[in-house]
Amino acid sequence: MNISFIFPGQGAQFVGMAKDFFHNSSAAKECFLEANEILGYDLSSICFEGPEEKLTSTDIAQPAIYVSSLAAIAALEEKIGEKIVLDQTAGLSLGEYTAMAAAQVFSFADGLKLVQLRGKAMQKASQEKPSSMTSVIGLDKESLDLICKKTEDETNKVCQVANLNSPGQIVVSGELEALDIFEKLALEGGARRAIRLTVSGAFHSEVMRPASEQLESALISTEFKTPICPVWQNATAESSTDLQLLRENLVLQLCSPVLWQESFLRMSNNYTGVFVEPAPGKVLSAMAKKINRESTVIPLPEYQYISELLQT
Repeated sequence: MNISFIFPGQGAQFVGMAKDFFHNSSAAKECFLEANEILGYDLSSICFEGPEEKLTSTDIAQPAIYVSSLAAIAALEEKIGEKIVLDQTAGLSLGEYTAMAAAQVFSFADGLKLVQLRGKAMQKASQEKPSSMTSVIGLDKESLDLICKKTEDETNKVCQVANLNSPGQIVVSGELEALDIFEKLALEGGARRAIRLTVSGAFHSEVMRPASEQLESALISTEFKTPICPVWQNATAESSTDLQLLRENLVLQLCSPVLWQESFLRMSNNYTGVFVEPAPGKVLSAMAKKINRESTVIPLPEYQYISELLQT
């Protein structure tokens, strides 16, 4: 089977995620037990039992999603009795780290340490500059760039296009004062909806600059190995196996737009294999159908889905 993995980012988490993988697969269980030891707290308990407000905190959600996704893959490989040979891989925001772990750029443990640091650094940056994100429906990027510029000129606060997820869905990041003005201007400018998201900060914007600088130091000191397959990167919408580029674009990613729509369109064009979205959830699977209806995408949110995948 020709197979590629696409990995979800922050926002995909929910209480109970990956619990059935843990209970049905010794390999998945081992992922969580190793993670608990590395992190110094019981991540599995938070994933399976909550509370939700703790799980959704940036510094917890990011390790939780990373481990859940890789636990799902471990369960899949345990079921088929061999390592999966990937054609390509990608992930949205945080998911890019999971993609690199799946491509064996760095170890499970090293990736988890990076993700833990990333989550903490992003949480701190958000606290230093109260900020959030707004999902906009009905305006293109060029129009939103102009509205963001006007907002920044009026408020002297950060306001940037942050995520280009799928046709008709663009997310803008900004400081709270800026978003209040931006949302009004976007609706006046023809947007059908401007929805404030329940996230703790302006991810993929200049608000994250301190986190980016902290992460850069950690990435430099982490051992990278040539990936077993091309990894598509959010900041460029291009695939690479070059270690310097992989590092540089992970740093760039925190303050620049996530080009997910373009990335998936390019990686799915003329690709006859299957895309698999490991746990948690089915967020990217839904986006994929809006980006390229011809692509075959199978979510793997629960252990029982493995049987369906193996019949493909």
